[in-house]
Amino acid sequence: MTPHSYSLDSQTKSTDLAAKILAAATPPQIAAVISAVDAHLTRHSADQNRHFFSLTFPTLISKLFGFSDDVVSSSSPKPPSWIDKASFDAELAGKLFDFLSPNGTLISSIFAVDKLSVVKYVFPVERLPEWFRFTLSCAKDCRILNDLCSLFRGRVEEDEIVKGSYQFQVHLNVFEYFVFWFAYYPVCKGNNENSGNVSVSSSRKFRLENWTSSISVLSSGIKRSPEQKGECNLYLRLLYAYLRNFVPMDDLSVHQPYRSSLLHYSPSFDDSVTLRAEFLVDVFVHYWLVDNDVSPLAVNVCKSFGVSFPFKSVLGETPPPSGLGEVVKLFVKYLNLSSVQVARADMRADYGGSSGNKKLNSGDFAKTREVFSWNGHIQRPLYRFILRTLLFCPMGSSMKNISEVFSVWIDYIEPWKLSKEDFSELDGSKNSTPKENGQLSQLQYSPLWEGYVLSNYLFYTSLVMHFIGFAHKFLHTDAEAVVRMVSKVMDILTSSRELLDLIKNVDAAFHSKSSVGSKTTISRLHKFVPQIREQLQDWEDGLSESDADGSFLHENWNKDLRLFSDGEDGGPQILQLFILRAENELQAMSGDNLANDLQCVQSLKSQLRCLYGDHVMSQSPQSPRTIQQHHQFRDDLFKPRRALNGSSVGHVKYTGDWLRRPISDDEVAWLARVLIQLSIWLNESLGLYQATTQANGTCSYVEAPTDGIREYGGPDSLRVVIGSITSWFYAVRLAITRVMIRHGLKVNLRVFASKKFVMAVLVFFLFRLLRTAFRSIW
Repeated sequence: MTPHSYSLDSQTKSTDLAAKILAAATPPQIAAVISAVDAHLTRHSADQNRHFFSLTFPTLISKLFGFSDDVVSSSSPKPPSWIDKASFDAELAGKLFDFLSPNGTLISSIFAVDKLSVVKYVFPVERLPEWFRFTLSCAKDCRILNDLCSLFRGRVEEDEIVKGSYQFQVHLNVFEYFVFWFAYYPVCKGNNENSGNVSVSSSRKFRLENWTSSISVLSSGIKRSPEQKGECNLYLRLLYAYLRNFVPMDDLSVHQPYRSSLLHYSPSFDDSVTLRAEFLVDVFVHYWLVDNDVSPLAVNVCKSFGVSFPFKSVLGETPPPSGLGEVVKLFVKYLNLSSVQVARADMRADYGGSSGNKKLNSGDFAKTREVFSWNGHIQRPLYRFILRTLLFCPMGSSMKNISEVFSVWIDYIEPWKLSKEDFSELDGSKNSTPKENGQLSQLQYSPLWEGYVLSNYLFYTSLVMHFIGFAHKFLHTDAEAVVRMVSKVMDILTSSRELLDLIKNVDAAFHSKSSVGSKTTISRLHKFVPQIREQLQDWEDGLSESDADGSFLHENWNKDLRLFSDGEDGGPQILQLFILRAENELQAMSGDNLANDLQCVQSLKSQLRCLYGDHVMSQSPQSPRTIQQHHQFRDDLFKPRRALNGSSVGHVKYTGDWLRRPISDDEVAWLARVLIQLSIWLNESLGLYQATTQANGTCSYVEAPTDGIREYGGPDSLRVVIGSITSWFYAVRLAITRVMIRHGLKVNLRVFASKKFVMAVLVFFLFRLLRTAFRSIW
């Protein structure tokens, strides 16, 4: 057989395999196709498999993850992805895991083909991370795109689409193409959940509606019956397998000996382990943590390249996609465990192994940042991921998504509790050996973790304050869950006296004006204040709360650390207010767990005394009768910020500017925000925010010239008529404005954001449209 005929035979077999993949629908058919693909890849060499990756691999991707390029308008239901089907079939799940595992035939063949560089793909622009999709559309120079983000460096090319018309495209090899689709899979499912929520910004839904209906995982959901329960999520098992094989659990410098050299070796001389690990981490970070962030890049990066993109005007204040909690938690825990193991080994070596009482000196902060290599990759995007969830999570959202993101945060600020046993289920190991005394001591905070806390200080202070504001906002949604989450955070901060002292000393150094103080500890910690201040400005860049969010913090946004502040917006006052509101909410519920819930509140009071001193919440616990007596007063003072389930909007009392009240469930959120801004602009233009008006009682007049008579023509007469009409409209507008100012009235277009009004308008236009259609037919 000649090489040409052999190539034609390989091409024919690849085409036949693609047809079989498209036809596979049931678990037995899928298993048979997987075996056929595995056998085909085993029999052929890398050079011969280029036809498979050119013709068959895209089809395999579409079936694995449920993506399709069918016509969007097609209303016929599409089958779910193979990964979704494997959730209900243990045998198919095992078959798919072996096929897709890092040691499987598919990944091995991918690496072999990539070494020859015979196959390249163009990744669909509409399925890139949102911020980069917008950057591609507005960037003018391909070199800027390559320099801005390391993930897309060398992968963005300018292609000529039409004669004289150019467009930026992302070119990937086979492994990169597979990883991009793998990372996009949970984002796609989360976007579908967001699009079904009426509280989510419609701009995001509008951008997605052009292509989400072509994805089978979105168009046809699978409902798990009560008796069906998978042992472990196949996607999570694959994610852990890829992280364990491609992302080393040690310092990156081990795999990149030339990166610190003054010779500046090119990436071709670097170890492929490092490049592959950084690529995998960057893909997951930008798809899961960044995605639609209004400030996706560090501020200093944008300033260094002299670029500025109006991300906020395009992406809007939207939360991260829901459903990412589990994958982000596994991803962050793995990277943190990698850094934790490096830190433990390095610190034991530096401090003599068993010396656990030594604290880091002033020069160890930079060294610790270098040790936590992976931690530096995820600090900023993870902080913003958690903060965006707390700020922009729409009212009425599922507490499941919130609790998952909360769990990610808790695991991150307790790295000393991470161990390899946390991954035993994903690793397939059933044996869990009991921890020895030495291992148990490592699961508690010790001074060896001072560097970690310093480098992630905002997670322990600023983010705590934002979470308290979130707890106030969502207390009425699920009081029991919110109280327990706040108690968990307070328990971590007060779990160790050394940890609490460190947090308080850094806060004191942050707010002190001089680096020379009476306490040597605070004086030493002054060296870390500039870094923390820079992080505070960078990590919260572009994020803001509107007055309608009901936030306690928008007046002092991004200016200071308020956890230990004594002011009205400081941590002690807001936490005490939260406890009072929590008691009121729990007492009003009168559920079966009332006693346990009130006990949790009493425990929270004890944690506050430990955090701020005995002078906080020093009052003795109130009896149920006393609580009943003050119930009406607290009900008026701490009224929930939206209507409770089953209650009308009229029962909710709100005092103050109606334009600034929190957005309720009976309003279209995005329309309300637009109308609020329009109303504010009209009020400012009309001068309705003025407290008083100055009226001198005199009328202005114009003196007519008396020196001569002048004849005017037609254009002048027309000009006089137009001027008269304009003056009349101005006089009417001025009269109306004066009446409104006199009676304290303001323009409020927000009433048109009511769901009932919007629904009535839609029904009216639909009725008119149907009547016109019937008239044209008959």
